Amino acid sequence: MDVAAEILNNVAEAVTPEEVEMLAEAPDGKRAYVGYEPSGVLHAGHMLTATKLIELQSVGFEVIVLLADVHAYLNGKGTMEEIQTTAQQMQSQFLAYGLDSSATEFVLGSSFQLEKGYTMELHRLAVETSLPRAQRSMAEIAGASSPTVSQAIYPLMQALDIVHLDIDLAIGGTEQRKVHMLARDMLPRLGYDAPTCLHTPLISDLTTGVGKMSSSAGVTLSMDDSTASIEEKVNAAYCPPTADPTPTDAGDARGHPVLELFEYHVFPRVETVQIERPEEYGGPLTFETYAGLEAAIDDGNLHPADAKTALASYMDALIAPGRATLGGAE
Repeated sequence: MDVAAEILNNVAEAVTPEEVEMLAEAPDGKRAYVGYEPSGVLHAGHMLTATKLIELQSVGFEVIVLLADVHAYLNGKGTMEEIQTTAQQMQSQFLAYGLDSSATEFVLGSSFQLEKGYTMELHRLAVETSLPRAQRSMAEIAGASSPTVSQAIYPLMQALDIVHLDIDLAIGGTEQRKVHMLARDMLPRLGYDAPTCLHTPLISDLTTGVGKMSSSAGVTLSMDDSTASIEEKVNAAYCPPTADPTPTDAGDARGHPVLELFEYHVFPRVETVQIERPEEYGGPLTFETYAGLEAAIDDGNLHPADAKTALASYMDALIAPGRATLGGAE
């Protein structure tokens, strides 16, 4: 097995590839982590990074899932009691999704982020970090809202978490890049190594293909979705008969959410993808690689409607174990 290739599979960016190569030389016991705000049920964004964690476990990494309750509180996601209840629920969902319980450590942020040593390190980092740099790093956190002082603290804590959890490889979606770059730039000023980082892609908006799929705006796939809900959402998804959709009339770039879900969610978890079709429409199709399925869409051999029917079935199978932890309907 090419360990470095497995680490880099379906990754939008590695910072740096050379550092990943070094980790790949002896991956056993290395520690990789993702931090998640406990603010609801798992959705497609959580599942994408969780899939990368599952891949890392397969090559020997230990995985740390930070259930970032203090971060969620700083970001206005509820009381600490409410957030910690959600954290327990999310832990069950991650295990149901497929993380190896024997190689996964779940850590509640408040278990170490409120200690005196951590607080003093946070103050040291705050002294070293300019306000404009903190503002750039928190842009994705604040979104369109008026930023708060607590949201400026948030990325500094993310940087420190990497040190206090003894992490070798930090993972997040591409929206976490600015925070990771802050960590790489600022942690050495406190005497720590710059962390190696992986950034996973973002799934395009399910309805339009423009922008990213979001649980706070638009349509997303979540573990509390029923089978019928998943079918409805996927069947209504933007799915042109080409792998390279044309921009909107306003010039906005479009992604292809149906193909992206196959590439980043389905193919990493199954050996082959089966598309069921009546014989009159060509009969069943089997794909062993994402590239083959993409080519079939592009050349017209696979109709978008058939692709969406299959995608709904595979996504439902991935979501069903987590849905069961919520007592959700089929």
